[in-house]
Amino acid sequence: MKRIFRQTFDEERALYGSNDLFLSDCIFSGPADGESALKESSHITVENSLFNLRYPFWHDHDLNITGCELTELCRAALWYSSGITIKGTKLHGIKGLRECSDVSVSNSDILSPEFGWSTRRIFMEDTKAVSEYFMMRSEDLTFRNVTLQGKYSFQYIKNAVFENCTFETKDAFWHGENITVRNSVIKGEYLAWYSNGLTLENCKIIGTQPFCYCTNLKLIHCEMIDCDLAFEKSEVEATVTTPIASIKNPKSGIIQVPAVGEIIRDDPQSQGQVIICSRHSCKISI
Repeated sequence: MKRIFRQTFDEERALYGSNDLFLSDCIFSGPADGESALKESSHITVENSLFNLRYPFWHDHDLNITGCELTELCRAALWYSSGITIKGTKLHGIKGLRECSDVSVSNSDILSPEFGWSTRRIFMEDTKAVSEYFMMRSEDLTFRNVTLQGKYSFQYIKNAVFENCTFETKDAFWHGENITVRNSVIKGEYLAWYSNGLTLENCKIIGTQPFCYCTNLKLIHCEMIDCDLAFEKSEVEATVTTPIASIKNPKSGIIQVPAVGEIIRDDPQSQGQVIICSRHSCKISI
């Protein structure tokens, strides 16, 4: 393996097509303003380095990035690559990860609009993210202890598991399929509209108009705070442990809840049952 320490690169395709390369304490920045520093490379390890130029990791395979900083000028850093491990790294350029596969991100900081589009098999743990349109159209996601702030997150994703996460994000999970969320907090408006096969277990949901137009929706022992106009035209099985401000026209299924401020029935197709369960008894509310 070739080893490079404490060097600066700024030319176009500086290390293009490299193989079996170890980089440490290097800087990719300078007046030449070159792009695609490590494009078409394989078996690359980078530690404690700064990336301040565009498109460094395109069409790469077997890539390890540890303790690095990818600045806001490091645009579209990882595209069309596979076998990626990222640890303790700042990913601060727009469109930081796209159309990649077999990705692991841990103990990192993401500040990147449009991060993670069309990525397959991504594991993320102990990471903070700020992003818009985060992980759109990605598949096979496993997230643990991830904190996210943003808008329009996880749209059109498929096959995902989220555990012990905190998401503050508008319009999350729209059109998502086969998603499980456990022991997490989700705050935001219009949660999970048009989703299919979403299950939430021991979660706290905060915000207006959640879970509309859903199919195969399940809530297991969840809290719903400041949630009004919930479940409109959805197929739902839900056990909720807190009062709900209002429920509107659930299409089918059963919603069990301790109290509801208002149940709105102005659609003859609304056949979902709402069961009010106090400490001692339950009754079906029409």
